[in-house]
Amino acid sequence: MSLHSRLSFGALAVGLLSAACASSGSAPSPQAPTPDAAPIAVAPVADLPDTLAVGVRAPDVLYLEPGRFDTGKMWTFENTPLDYFAEAYGFRPTEAWLTHVRLASLRLPNCTASFVSPDGLIMTNHHCGRDGASAVSGEGEDLLTTGFFAETRADERRVPDLYVDQLVEMRDVTDLIEAAVAPMMSLEAEMGAREQRQESVADSAGEALDLTCDVQSLYNGGTYSLYCYKRYEDVRLAFIPELEIGYFGGDPDNFTYPRYVLDVSFFRVYDADGEPYHPTHHYDWSETGAREGDAVFVIGNPGSTERLNTVAQLEYSIEYVEPYWVRLYQSRADALAQYMDHHPDQRSEHINDYFSHMNSLKLFKGRLEALQNPEIMGRKRGFERQFRDAVQHDPTLNQQYGTLWEEIAQIRTQMATLAPTRNGLWFDGPLWSQTLATAGTMALYAFRMLNGYDDDVTQGLKSELAELTFDTDLDHHILALQLEDAASWLGSGDPWVQSALAGRTPAEAARQIVDGATAVTDLEQRKALLDNPAALINSTDPAIRLMRDALPRFIDAEIRFQELATQEEAKVARLARALFEVHGTALAPDATSTLRIADGVVSSYDYNGTKAPAFTTFFGLYDRHYSHSGSDDWALPDRWLNPSPEFDMSTPLNMVHTNDTVGGNSGSPLININGEIVGLLFDGNIESLSGDFIYTTEGARSVSVRAEAIIEALRNIYDAERIVEELLRNN
Repeated sequence: MSLHSRLSFGALAVGLLSAACASSGSAPSPQAPTPDAAPIAVAPVADLPDTLAVGVRAPDVLYLEPGRFDTGKMWTFENTPLDYFAEAYGFRPTEAWLTHVRLASLRLPNCTASFVSPDGLIMTNHHCGRDGASAVSGEGEDLLTTGFFAETRADERRVPDLYVDQLVEMRDVTDLIEAAVAPMMSLEAEMGAREQRQESVADSAGEALDLTCDVQSLYNGGTYSLYCYKRYEDVRLAFIPELEIGYFGGDPDNFTYPRYVLDVSFFRVYDADGEPYHPTHHYDWSETGAREGDAVFVIGNPGSTERLNTVAQLEYSIEYVEPYWVRLYQSRADALAQYMDHHPDQRSEHINDYFSHMNSLKLFKGRLEALQNPEIMGRKRGFERQFRDAVQHDPTLNQQYGTLWEEIAQIRTQMATLAPTRNGLWFDGPLWSQTLATAGTMALYAFRMLNGYDDDVTQGLKSELAELTFDTDLDHHILALQLEDAASWLGSGDPWVQSALAGRTPAEAARQIVDGATAVTDLEQRKALLDNPAALINSTDPAIRLMRDALPRFIDAEIRFQELATQEEAKVARLARALFEVHGTALAPDATSTLRIADGVVSSYDYNGTKAPAFTTFFGLYDRHYSHSGSDDWALPDRWLNPSPEFDMSTPLNMVHTNDTVGGNSGSPLININGEIVGLLFDGNIESLSGDFIYTTEGARSVSVRAEAIIEALRNIYDAERIVEELLRNN
């Protein structure tokens, strides 16, 4: 096959090239062989212990008894475990209680919020409201930095394009979705049929109910639920504190505890007439707060977890996914830090990227450490063995599902052969060289044009390319790292690596490639080549030449990988149905950015040879400030340095609790058994990063702002008495 024909086929998958590598089927090495040790007896989930048990060790593989809630406690509202709540907390929620807390909760894009007054006031995190603060800043204003308080409702500012969704309708539509599957369909055809039926059911329901509807797969396809939302599109900013206090501790304190941060903001929903909206359900404020040992519930929209992944999928992640991202984020963060040290005048331009890299680095390090933890993987193996035994001991289930683990492991083995090429030659995104990324996109554009694909996609590429500008000085450093990555994954003897390095060090090669790539980096030369695709594809520009050589291999590997990912997705959906047949709703499904209720207790924990307290106070906030004098991360806003005499520094500020939360839960209300606000969830500690794969309570904790702290700061730091009165109206 010629170069052009291969790429004209591959270029049809151009959309794949902009997808994040981590989310496009992140997957591991062959599944470990089944040991000869006797299988663990299958026990009902309700009878499993909630702590680690002595395991069975086979050669090089540790099997441990799984905990009762290893798969999590993110319960759906249609299957809330009432008996378990009664057993654990002496509290059985009524249907009215569940309806109330569901309708008082809201979903923001990528976050959670809640109604906290009868006049449409809603509460979420500071970091969920940052974009809104920037969007409503007027000329000469920087509300993200300075904070904002609307003295009157007339001063509240509408945030363009911001909306919140309220879950008002839930229906089980599993039978409707499964009816789309015909006998003898291939797995891929089954998936396509289900996806089409999901869309049609959601569209029909949305039109009939005049709501925003979505059909959500739960248990990876074990069941399907129709969720319909009432959308509120007039959302106005009422209060947000300064960035220094809303992000106090900065990156060093992110994913840590003890914490001292006021991560809160308030907005208000308005109706179609421009008046404050009056919800039928809102949360009241607790008068007493929460004590250690109290039962608390998080009502929120957790983003995603991977707790139902097979051992083979997790093993692939250990080898090919998590180390890849740790290396990328660590090296890029180091490069940015050095660059900012040498170019302090450009710090403001790059500091947010640096914080983002460091945040992601902590995330992937935590994930990798969790997967490398023998106890965690032992529990995952123990759970899988029990599940497989349950399937294999039932002739009907065994016939339908018994070979799925081996089939998924075989797919992962094939993915592993593609991983070095994908990881070594990936070129698109903020972690990679802009010079090579631009050259690669230019080549894709030329190939599409030369092969007759002069469509909206192609012209969109041209428009983007015609406007790009970037820092070639910084790109010298990023490309050097990228070449080191390629050599690591592909090997120093790989033809592409040898061509790129040409006997030079990565730093030398990167500088000469970037400096010589004027057809890419010079805007006018780039535009001229875009107008002449034939000249572009034959260009001797070093960056274009390298990407012209890399793209055939990369696209072939990417297309094959996506084909395997599709096959695996279908098999995982079947495995999920098996899991549902074995356990039903006794297990909580993985997170799917849909509303869940997660139970837990306020609890301290042991760490670093000492104990992390259940609560911190404002005293600790000031200690951090003065102990780190001169550091921007712990610098307090001016108003906090001279608080009013009424300000009580002994007020509890942040607290930890055992509720099961992940990204997407940010801004979730933390409530007591009376359905009252006792806190506002904003983070998890570093130990909680294992939560992507397993739920534990040994050291993992969620972190919230205390309700009392919010009132104390509003009243005695910000003089925002009108909001305080609104929050405490029913107290």
